Amino acid sequence: MAVRNIHDHWEARVDLAASFRWTARLNLHEGVANHFSYAINDDGTRFLMNPNQMHFARIKASDLIVVDANDPDTLEGPDAPDPTAWGLHGGLHRLVPHARCAMHVHSIFATVLASLKDSRLPPIDQNCCTFYNRIIIDDGYGGLAFEDEGERCAAQFVDPKQKVMVMGNHGILVIGETIAETFNRLYYFERSCETYIRALQTGQPLRVLSDEIAEKTARELEAYPEQDIRHLAELKAILDEEGSTYAT
Repeated sequence: MAVRNIHDHWEARVDLAASFRWTARLNLHEGVANHFSYAINDDGTRFLMNPNQMHFARIKASDLIVVDANDPDTLEGPDAPDPTAWGLHGGLHRLVPHARCAMHVHSIFATVLASLKDSRLPPIDQNCCTFYNRIIIDDGYGGLAFEDEGERCAAQFVDPKQKVMVMGNHGILVIGETIAETFNRLYYFERSCETYIRALQTGQPLRVLSDEIAEKTARELEAYPEQDIRHLAELKAILDEEGSTYAT
């Protein structure tokens, strides 16, 4: 069963709460329907997650619940997670050891990309290059992400360098080793999708980079030092200066 112990994994709780708050500020969330998780044990089967249907803009570190992906009673009791959140994140954390953190949203531009017949993201700028050959495109949408659908999605994360899933007809699922890394990837993927969609709207030909330059740029960005850590640290500093309750 989902349990709450606010004294454990406090730093992770604070980082995750800040990510929720900033995701809401950037309007990357959708109502109370989306969810983030972070694994807190070695095999990833126990993880922090947002409470069922709490708005991202209100989530505090102490609100996060602890979920056990192997516990059949997880969906019972007052602190039960959203069943689709448990299905999607439970399957992911059980089957994908390198997915320590997972963030699922229906952000506007990424969901537009997921709604196109061709959901590829061409390398038309530096941000788009970040994801060159590093995206899974799922074209087998099977309805709400209950347990079977969650496991179907998780089974596609077989290449460790592919850390973004464009969930066709649905949204996106982003994974990473840390909360900072995953949030940073989520942020830049949405920015990349926005650039691409707005470029399409001009009706003008796209300036697509060569495969060689796109791959070179992707590798350079992967090796760029500490951008994710500093990005989240700056966002927390802004929240702190504003007197936010996220870290309580």
